[in-house]
Amino acid sequence: MRLKLFLLPLAFFVITACAGNPESNAARQCERGLKTAYQELDFAKAKGFSGTMEYTKAASLLTAAKVQSEFGKYPNCIDKVERARAYIRLSQK
Repeated sequence: MRLKLFLLPLAFFVITACAGNPESNAARQCERGLKTAYQELDFAKAKGFSGTMEYTKAASLLTAAKVQSEFGKYPNCIDKVERARAYIRLSQK
């Protein structure tokens, strides 16, 4: 019984430690990038660019980046945010 009481919290700790550090520089960069990119996407939509192919690609990449951040894959999130922001800029040309 004591072994179970010891192993259960230990297993929980090991599993949660694998989720990534939400306070790391990469995590903060991912979250800031997502916030900025969604603002840019909203601005592009307000300007009437929401029907372009680039806008759609950017929206899809931002959705994927948000999923990556939820799973602690911050470098992947940052990459997708940067690509999405490039598509947002292209959609406005």
